[in-house]
Amino acid sequence: MQLLLAAVVVLPLAGALAALFPSRPSPDHHPGTKRSALPLPPGLRGKNPDQAVLRHGVTVTGVVLAASIALAIGFDHDQPARMQATTDISWIPALDIRIHLGVDGISLPLVVLTALLTFLCALYSYFHMPTGPSPKAFVALLLTLEGGTLATFAVLDLMLFFLAFEMVLIPMYFLIARWGGAGKQAAAWKFILYTLLGSVVMLLGLLLIGVKSGTFDMVALATDNGPKDRLSHTVQLLAVLAVGIGLAVKSPMWPLHSWLPDAHTAAPTVGSVLLAGVLLKMGTYGFVRIALPITPEGMQTFAPYLAALAAVGIIYGSLACLALVRKGAKGDLKRLIAYSSVGHMGFVLLGIASMTPTGVNGALFANIAHGLITGLLFFMVGALKDRTGTTDLDALAGTTGAALYGKAPRFGGLLAFGAVASLGLPGLAGFWGEMLAMFGAFQPAAGLSRPAFLTFMVLAGLGTLLTAAYLLLVVRRVCMGGTPHLAPTAPLGSADPAGEDPSGQPAPAPAVPDIARYEYAAWSPLAVLTVLAGLWPAALLGLTDPAVQQLLGGGK
Repeated sequence: MQLLLAAVVVLPLAGALAALFPSRPSPDHHPGTKRSALPLPPGLRGKNPDQAVLRHGVTVTGVVLAASIALAIGFDHDQPARMQATTDISWIPALDIRIHLGVDGISLPLVVLTALLTFLCALYSYFHMPTGPSPKAFVALLLTLEGGTLATFAVLDLMLFFLAFEMVLIPMYFLIARWGGAGKQAAAWKFILYTLLGSVVMLLGLLLIGVKSGTFDMVALATDNGPKDRLSHTVQLLAVLAVGIGLAVKSPMWPLHSWLPDAHTAAPTVGSVLLAGVLLKMGTYGFVRIALPITPEGMQTFAPYLAALAAVGIIYGSLACLALVRKGAKGDLKRLIAYSSVGHMGFVLLGIASMTPTGVNGALFANIAHGLITGLLFFMVGALKDRTGTTDLDALAGTTGAALYGKAPRFGGLLAFGAVASLGLPGLAGFWGEMLAMFGAFQPAAGLSRPAFLTFMVLAGLGTLLTAAYLLLVVRRVCMGGTPHLAPTAPLGSADPAGEDPSGQPAPAPAVPDIARYEYAAWSPLAVLTVLAGLWPAALLGLTDPAVQQLLGGGK
């Protein structure tokens, strides 16, 4: 178990270095050709260097996924509140900074989710590499991103947490700036500047905790009658404010969210999947792992403000989506899903702000559900753009609707499934987290104003109605509509389905290919897990609840 967790964290970084190995001359009869220096594992076809390095990405992420699943199987499910698979090695003794790794019921699901989504992104990219420079750099950045994210969820030292938290910024910046679409440079700079500025403030808060308590060990700091007792109320207030700003930027919390829509709109498909599926979870995980147990007094002071901003974010995100989906708005479907993430992550922050086991469990469940559902949606919207040349809703829908049900029924059906899962349909994963977060707001922790939190709960409830409204409008405009004569024409972005040909007859609608086999392989696990989590929520809540109870109880 100990070696498994270490392997899960280290293998992606080692794989990233291996991906950069230079090519060597090919021994076949084609002088001047080169082959990859990487070993060619069996499974996927292709012998040229580009295919080999992409296959290397699939292999490494597949091994990491297998190791994370083995870690989950070997995890002692009877004691999910206990840190397991721990490694604790002194690194910088003078500052008491240690290489301390471990997982419990809170972090284990996020580790598995990260490994799964990265593997699916690598598999998808093997068959559909985004337009851009060297695949070597792409795979190396993808694996570095995976390593940093996994380390964020596995480390138990505040300084290591910060280093892992920052490690993901550079690869995501380059994925957007080098492989993104229109506006990629501006979006990448906005992403890096927002997150770096937030991280600088967060570092000050982490240093304040470590210096005043005498340790950076997160397990020791989370225990009552331990080092955190040295943190005065004023120190806790300052620490929560500083750390919270950095975490809120990454979450993303309104009004610190404005980098997100631009980043998602410009990012390549796999960049959007990982940004929404795992990177946003790093901020909310930090609130649960650091702010709640280590600075509880400071968190209780700021909890009403956090809840208020979360409620505003829920409403704001929904209204922004409604504005984008209306006819004539030229709304971008990727941008709409990005704004929907602001609303969905608002539910996560609301559950955390309630400081109750019910609310925090709901937040952790919503984290996983959002990663599965929004990851699926970004995969599909990226594929839709590849098929049609656009994600502009007006261009897609025309005057009668894009009619994906008729043109590509399996594609349209799965897109509609993702939409209704995202709106929180009972029986699917999106329902439980939002419901538990609102239950947490209904009865917040002692010392918090119940009337205020009831107001936030009502606003969140209104947000669920607005969410249903805009997502059903998306289904109506993209999946429904008349199905005129189909023709294998140019992408929708370059032709008007409602126009006329030179003879005066209505132009045939462009054909839209249905789901390919590699797309089934990349998308079906997310759809299946969305159903399983919705029908069997106890599987996830059974892991998180004991750990949350202990975390809120001061390690007891």
